[in-house]
Amino acid sequence: MQDFVYQSAPMRVVFGTGTLRQLPDELSRLGITRVLVLATPRQKDLVAGIREMIGERFAGVFTGAVMHTPVEVTERAMEAMHDVRADCLVAIGGGSTTGLGKAIALRTDLPQIVLPTSYAGSEMTPVVGQTSGGIKTTQSSPKILPQIVIYDVDLTMTMPAGLSATSGINAIAHAVEALYARDRNPVISLMAQEGIGTLARALPIICAQPNDRAARTDALYGAWLCGICLGAVGMALHHKLCHTLGGSFNLPHAETHTVVLPHALAYNAPAAPEAMARIADALGVPDPALGLYDLARKLAAPAALREIGMPEAGIDQAANLAVKNPYWNPRPIERDAIRELIARAWRGEAPQTAPTIS
Repeated sequence: MQDFVYQSAPMRVVFGTGTLRQLPDELSRLGITRVLVLATPRQKDLVAGIREMIGERFAGVFTGAVMHTPVEVTERAMEAMHDVRADCLVAIGGGSTTGLGKAIALRTDLPQIVLPTSYAGSEMTPVVGQTSGGIKTTQSSPKILPQIVIYDVDLTMTMPAGLSATSGINAIAHAVEALYARDRNPVISLMAQEGIGTLARALPIICAQPNDRAARTDALYGAWLCGICLGAVGMALHHKLCHTLGGSFNLPHAETHTVVLPHALAYNAPAAPEAMARIADALGVPDPALGLYDLARKLAAPAALREIGMPEAGIDQAANLAVKNPYWNPRPIERDAIRELIARAWRGEAPQTAPTIS
């Protein structure tokens, strides 16, 4: 067995059905008196329910969360936080609201409670990605980690099938890269394989029967495992590409991950045969890159970057940015090969795996 270091995230997780009702008790546990709720306009009904639930501890709401955590949005949210004298952030939603809460916590060290409504997994990580001037950069700090995460299956039941598919594959991407991360360890590898397999089995059921509570529960459990992987070990080429593409062309986050993942996996396959074997086993397929590509097609998810708004003229720009300050990766980052990867993803072609490196 390899030598390894494993550090568990110091947060409290409440998982189940109807667990949102425990929010008042969790606020009391932290000694909170003035809550700023972070959300998007679509979640006004949930915000109203939270306001009624926590009573006088509700200090205000900011509904301006958007993708990729633009710095200017964070600055507006900070003004709202100061105006209401908040001593806690409650973020309800997917990666956009969670990211906004983390960006505020990075600047203020305010405690956070996250109520996920998607499978994004950001709530499990000490990392925040922020966009300024069309460039997305990441930052890591223990201050970014939420103190409490409440997973309530009920909050995911109305997630549309299409969003469930892309959000779920986004979660799978966290676990895929954890299996070949430089600082991988046996504990996280077990969680990664379980998370991939659980989501791959649950997502087709959800897309066919969105109200299937058992599948929704499995998917949220799998997403939690994949989120732990994202927060525990480093990421590689796939996440670098998605940060580059999302920040540069304002592409939708989960859809970008869905399109790019099979291609990034095919690129790294020759240099990570053990990880590929575990992913293939979790998916129940011989070729993991093709297996993920086929899974996305089965879920009617986007197949091409051009489908989600990337211009063809941006392929070279993306390739240049991807090789600039690259993340660690098991296979060396080669500009021409990365350009071809992005071009295939732009066209929506099947991934192309190179021969195994001897």
